[in-house]
Amino acid sequence: MATHKASKRTSVSTTKAAKRTVAGQRELQREIDAKDAKRKPKPESKKAVQAGARKQPGRMPAQHLAKPGRESDLALVPRFEAPDYRGSGKLEGMATIVTGADSGIGRAVAVLFAREGADVAILHLDEHEDAEETARWVKKEGRHAIVIAGDVRDSAFCKHAVDKTVKAFGRLDVLVNNAGFQLHADKLEDISDDHLQETLQTNIAGYFYMARAALPHMQAGASIVNTGSVTGLFGSPKLIDYSATKGAIHAFTKALAANLLDRGIRVNAVAPGPVWTPFNPADKPAGKVAEFGKDSAMRRPAQPEELSPAFVFLASPVTASYVNGVVLPVMGGPKG
Repeated sequence: MATHKASKRTSVSTTKAAKRTVAGQRELQREIDAKDAKRKPKPESKKAVQAGARKQPGRMPAQHLAKPGRESDLALVPRFEAPDYRGSGKLEGMATIVTGADSGIGRAVAVLFAREGADVAILHLDEHEDAEETARWVKKEGRHAIVIAGDVRDSAFCKHAVDKTVKAFGRLDVLVNNAGFQLHADKLEDISDDHLQETLQTNIAGYFYMARAALPHMQAGASIVNTGSVTGLFGSPKLIDYSATKGAIHAFTKALAANLLDRGIRVNAVAPGPVWTPFNPADKPAGKVAEFGKDSAMRRPAQPEELSPAFVFLASPVTASYVNGVVLPVMGGPKG
């Protein structure tokens, strides 16, 4: 009875903390939105490049979302299903955690993990409907899903989420650190202390906390896959703090990979270019969103289903047993 009451108090506490985080993020967003009112989008240039199994959207809607951003609110639904991808048991019987799995890259990864035979714990902040939709897709693939809401900036929540996952699935084999916060600023002086701390604590401390909580439950053959970014490789003038955290994630990946080598636990990262998810419409003004991804090599953003196979590759001991400490760029190629 005491354990049940303690668990209930933890659940209520994490829900309240998540709501406070959402309110804080929206306040930061309002400050930046006020500085964007007079900016105009650039004129359209060349056509988008197509190189995949099916044609992907090349034009993004001019849309701005309130943070943290819900996939169900997007005018153009991101493609996460990967209908041409055939599973072959690369993660058969494994238990996995994906943070930020309510939408975007996280949802696409959760679906392919399930297609490869894994059960998935879907961690998210406050996007309950989106998270439940991800869970429905995981179950549609014939695997078990649990949904856990909370803030990865809170180390106690991270431990709670890992413990709940292990209790539900009996083990933990793969952790995907994917939750993130991004908010642009024209100048370094526009990044307030609160803005900076939101980015740092979500994007790097959250990865650290999740890995630290997960490792006691992971055995040889397990793996951690972190979501880095093209901005961590090349920087971005309007995403100074975000770029810094993504560079830190790349360094964290390499350092932790070396640290865990003798335990047989691999650590790698995927560094995406622009990807169509709620992340950017919940950052940029609508006019900028309409131009999103047009400055990439393929002159369009990727769809999440174009990223998720890279996570499967790095997570699976079948395909990547000798791949460790790698930051894998998936950004459509170098710009000419």
